[in-house]
Order: sequence, then structure tokens, then C-alpha cells
Amino acid sequence: MTKKIYFLSTCSTCQRILKEWEVDSSFKIQDIKTEPMTAEQVDEMIRLAGSAEALFSKRAMKYRAMGLHERAISESEMRQLIIDEYTFLKRPVLLLDGEIYVGNSKKVVAAAKAKIISA
Repeated sequence: MTKKIYFLSTCSTCQRILKEWEVDSSFKIQDIKTEPMTAEQVDEMIRLAGSAEALFSKRAMKYRAMGLHERAISESEMRQLIIDEYTFLKRPVLLLDGEIYVGNSKKVVAAAKAKIISA
């Protein structure tokens, strides 16, 4: 059973959500800044989420800084950007029992918490 969380330790929102989820030691928690994601990990997330776009954060400061907001970005380019720059991953990401929960919207956080409690 996969129990994995990708998050950023320097992100106060991620820290708050992890506290709210009350995850125990059975979860593998990966700080994507200090332990970069592998291509395989990103590919697994894309497979579960259905697209790279579902994981891609357009709120990242580098999104505008790199001029990405001025053009269309392909799925493969989004995938590579997520691999190369952790900042492009919507955070946190929870993988649990073959399901994925991406981002910090109230709805996603609540659904993930319900899944953790029932697991």
C-alpha cells in the first residue's frame, strides 16, 4: 500500500496541511526541495492524476519569470518543468491506495483527510 506525501518544508501551507492530516510514521514524507523527485515519481503522479497539467502550478513565481504565461505549454514540457524545478509541483501531493490528492484547496485537503482517516 502506497502512503506517500510530497511537500515543501519551507511552505507554511504545506506544514499546516500535514498537521491537519495527522499523518503517522507509516507515511513516506518527501521534502521535494531537499530530496528532488525522480522522473519515475513524477510519471507515477501524472498517471494517477491523469495529466501533467493537473500537477502543474501556474502560481509558481518562476512561471511568470520564465515567460511561460505568454505561451502554451505541452504536457511533456510541464512534466519536464516539474522534474527540473520542484516549484512547479502543486503541493502537497498525497498518494494513498492508488489515489492521488493534489494541491491545497479546501476540498482536496478535506477529501485527503477523510481518506487518511479511513485507511
